[in-house]
Amino acid sequence: MLGFEIGFWDYITFLTLFLLVVIAITTWLFIAGLPGRIALSRKHPEAEAVKLLGYAGLLPTIYPWMQALIWAFKPTDIIDIRRFPEAEAKAIDEDIARLKGETPTASTPPTDSTG
Repeated sequence: MLGFEIGFWDYITFLTLFLLVVIAITTWLFIAGLPGRIALSRKHPEAEAVKLLGYAGLLPTIYPWMQALIWAFKPTDIIDIRRFPEAEAKAIDEDIARLKGETPTASTPPTDSTG
């Protein structure tokens, strides 16, 4: 069809090129997801945003990805005035469980002692 026969070494070349592309994509996905995994392990309150910026930031340039990496290591001593510290810690734990694909712990409703 093309004027030459495709032999054994041609198939080895195609297989090698395919494996190199798979390795390159896997490496890119690992590096792009690194800020998100760091933020999840550090129980960062904005772990989902860090994760998304990590993946989207490596596409055009490396600058947004570096911002996500710095953001993942940012101290997380944020005080949210809408919730008490225990409720905030519980909400962060539920968000992280949701991001990891785990089932969040069942929250118990407050009990009324007035009877």
